[in-house]
Amino acid sequence: MSMEASELQDLSDDADYAASQQQGSASMMRCDSGKRSSPSEHDDAELIYLKDNVAIHPTQFASERISGRLKLTKQDSVLFLSWIPYKGQTSNAKLSEKDRSLYTITAVPFTEVRSIRRHTPALGWQYVIVVLTSGLAFPPLYFYNGGVREFLAIVKQHVFLARSAEDANVFLVNDFQSPLQRTLSSLELPSSLPVASGQYPSDGGTSNDNQGRASADVGNRVSSVNQYGLRKQKSHDPTRDLSIHLLEKFSLVTKFARDTTTQLFSENNGFGSIDKRWNNQPVHSYPEKLSNIAEEKHQESPHSYLDNDPFKDEEIANNVDVPDDPLEVNKLSLVWGKPRQPPMGRKEFTAFLDSEGRVVESKALRERVFYGGIEHQLRSEVWPFLLGYYAYDSTYAEREYLRSVKQMEYATLKQQWQSISPEQAKRFTKYRERKGLIDKDVVRTDRAFEYYEGDENLNVNIMRDILLTYSFYNFDLGYCQGMSDYLSPILYVMENESESFWCFVALMERLGPNFNRDQNGMHTQLFALSKLVELLDTPLHNYFKQNDCLNYFFCFRWILIQFKREFEYEKTMQLWEVLWTHYHSEHLHLYVCVAILKRCRSKIMGEQMDFDTLLKFINELSGHIDLESTVRDAEALCICAGENGAASIPPGTPPSLPLDDIMLYPLEDDVL
Repeated sequence: MSMEASELQDLSDDADYAASQQQGSASMMRCDSGKRSSPSEHDDAELIYLKDNVAIHPTQFASERISGRLKLTKQDSVLFLSWIPYKGQTSNAKLSEKDRSLYTITAVPFTEVRSIRRHTPALGWQYVIVVLTSGLAFPPLYFYNGGVREFLAIVKQHVFLARSAEDANVFLVNDFQSPLQRTLSSLELPSSLPVASGQYPSDGGTSNDNQGRASADVGNRVSSVNQYGLRKQKSHDPTRDLSIHLLEKFSLVTKFARDTTTQLFSENNGFGSIDKRWNNQPVHSYPEKLSNIAEEKHQESPHSYLDNDPFKDEEIANNVDVPDDPLEVNKLSLVWGKPRQPPMGRKEFTAFLDSEGRVVESKALRERVFYGGIEHQLRSEVWPFLLGYYAYDSTYAEREYLRSVKQMEYATLKQQWQSISPEQAKRFTKYRERKGLIDKDVVRTDRAFEYYEGDENLNVNIMRDILLTYSFYNFDLGYCQGMSDYLSPILYVMENESESFWCFVALMERLGPNFNRDQNGMHTQLFALSKLVELLDTPLHNYFKQNDCLNYFFCFRWILIQFKREFEYEKTMQLWEVLWTHYHSEHLHLYVCVAILKRCRSKIMGEQMDFDTLLKFINELSGHIDLESTVRDAEALCICAGENGAASIPPGTPPSLPLDDIMLYPLEDDVL
């Protein structure tokens, strides 16, 4: 999808909202005229908006609704949303007062809200669905007396609200810090500590400013950076700061409300249409020899998957019968997953080149890299081919000329921001914000690695210059947290500023959609992952569905930065060059996700992990996954899935090149 398609539009272009501004302002004046919050709330909370007769439907029957009062309050410049059911005023006799209290929404800060979707059906009542940054959503809030436009108009006066170009009825909240950045914080990316209070800067500052303040609050919770660059938690797991009380409530609400949440995830990201277009048949036609593999293939025992597995000595907590794996990865790997070979050296690489330097058989070269990797000294010559910076049919002379031209072009691009004067910078908000974010990120990226360690490290400064230059080269995308993780190994391998920049540009051509503000690139991959798990391990997929984990957000970090935080530095480079070959599939990283999940399926299902526990478990796998076994499993699963697997992945899904002429997500406004 083109970058223009992901641009956000302000609500000021909406005639409905323009018409509601006067009404909204009057309502706010009424609320501001001395009304205060109830004694049960903070004494200094200011009541901004109040709407009676707003209802939640625990079932599909409107007669069994729970009516209540919707309020917006403000405290310390943070806007909060609350919905309190009326006491003893429900027509649903089946629900006790305790049951009804499960639906209460108590002072949720808008810093924890990702988006609001409005529904204005021709027949029936208007309603909105509030989606949280954790990927969960509240049940629909029905406005029986109307007023959705006024509600959104009031919200817009206190937080930044922008309409998504993907769906005119979806409004992104607090766009100064995108939903992607909040998700990064929740998934414990480098130096991104979630803020326990949920408060983010409201003055347009970067998230890192707030993270710095948050680090003082968490005290001694974080230990030093380990060899993987991942901050390990001593006594506190920040993933549990994701509104854990809300997660607990969602496990208790009725099936109807939980089904609504699952449906929201599909329709809010346009997945409903994809599901119809890429509906897959079950995997079939596996060789009958699968059950007798050892006699046909390698006489090796099933390999151990987890290296120094911290969980292998633990017994499954509860005696739960785990459904059989329909495709056992041990057997699949013995059939289709070939063993790794020694890394390719210079002499072997030279054999792939003709006298003028052209790669004679690019597929054979990619196959060799896929199964063996590359000796480190040779990576600076081979990575540009894998990344698409060098053409396989280019000659020595053509590549030398390209480097010369691109070096001058890079110098010109770099001069654009180097020439900005202090006076100009004062009036260039985007530049200041991006520079501040980059300055803070680069000094916390792989600093435990020798190439970047120490004060005043020249390589850290070069990384900063490359990222700042890229933010001008691709001004629409700019800079997002996580990009420094991609650049770090490239700079280490290339050891040249200009060459590193253009290799990074080539990589971002395919992975840039991971950082789109609307998260469309990420959600497309998560959707494809869900279809692959459903195809290759239906019992596991059904388990995720039953436990409200169908959005696969627990795999977010894996996909966002291509497992950069799951392996040590050298193994990350080995995995990346395997993925970049696109030998079996350009989406092999999704099969890597499936392979890891299948290896952990017994523990996940046996211990009945919910979303919160699963997210914590996945984070703690970092540093304990065996790379060779994982790649073999992923290869076997990819071959086994075959055309059905390829059909599960929508065209244009990253790292495919964006499709500018295909609308993957037809806009629909389904009514429940």
